[in-house]
Amino acid sequence: MSSAGLQFPASVFSVDVEHLAPHCNPAPCVIAGRRGSVSVISASEQVTGDVLFIRPGVEHKVICADGGINVIYLDGLTWSGNFPCAQRLQGRLADIAVDALFQEAGAQTELRYRLTSGATPIPQQLSVVIETIIAEPMLRLSQLELARRLKMERTSALRMFKAATGLTFRRFKQWSALQHAARQIAAGELVRTAAMDAGFADTAHLTRTFRASFGLTPSEAIAGAPRLARVSEGCSRQMTVRAGTLPAICLLLVDAHAPPMHAQDTRSRYGRLDGNHPGRHSAQHLHLAI
Repeated sequence: MSSAGLQFPASVFSVDVEHLAPHCNPAPCVIAGRRGSVSVISASEQVTGDVLFIRPGVEHKVICADGGINVIYLDGLTWSGNFPCAQRLQGRLADIAVDALFQEAGAQTELRYRLTSGATPIPQQLSVVIETIIAEPMLRLSQLELARRLKMERTSALRMFKAATGLTFRRFKQWSALQHAARQIAAGELVRTAAMDAGFADTAHLTRTFRASFGLTPSEAIAGAPRLARVSEGCSRQMTVRAGTLPAICLLLVDAHAPPMHAQDTRSRYGRLDGNHPGRHSAQHLHLAI
């Protein structure tokens, strides 16, 4: 779903590891290996390919034998599909997905457009609530307060919220808080400080939630940050550091009004995932936008 004023965050996660432990991603995502194909393994299937689309809420693990994984989480994406867990993206759609991973102008908007099914406008009052939750993870917004702001009965308000975001009210707040904590950690905050600032009970609570959503702990994510990656010029709260040190994390907001882009058809599109694209890395920057 989309509305004139709402911009769902597009979260990009890049890490040099060979696998992600069993986890359930909160939002639909696209995953690609940085140096080779990637496999998604669930209880019912195993899917291997260069670029894969993974549905939310299904426990799975990820293996990339050659090491290095890129993921883009598409918050608020409405989609339809009958596959159990993962599906290969091919051709032009795969090209666009790779461009979205590198934050090419308009690529994330185009990717959402091609993957979205049955989207309807989100009421302005709900858009404001969603944006507030994303911006203020410590805000103690209750179900009753949600209903009051939407001027609806509580059950109806919760149903509308889930239809718009793809997540329950509680889960969406937790997911937003998790991304906030990840940014804090990457900026140099201690894990316990980031946990408190994002509203988690303690470090253990944050670590459990992080692993359950991403398939690795905060410490593992930092240790496996890619050696080199390009920092997006449009990234808010942008931070850059020397290669090999603590990664920079930022929350990318997709411009809902940006014109769709058309990815170039290039044979090297999958090679770019490891930074082998000419001009891809002009400086020693590290980027991890979760």
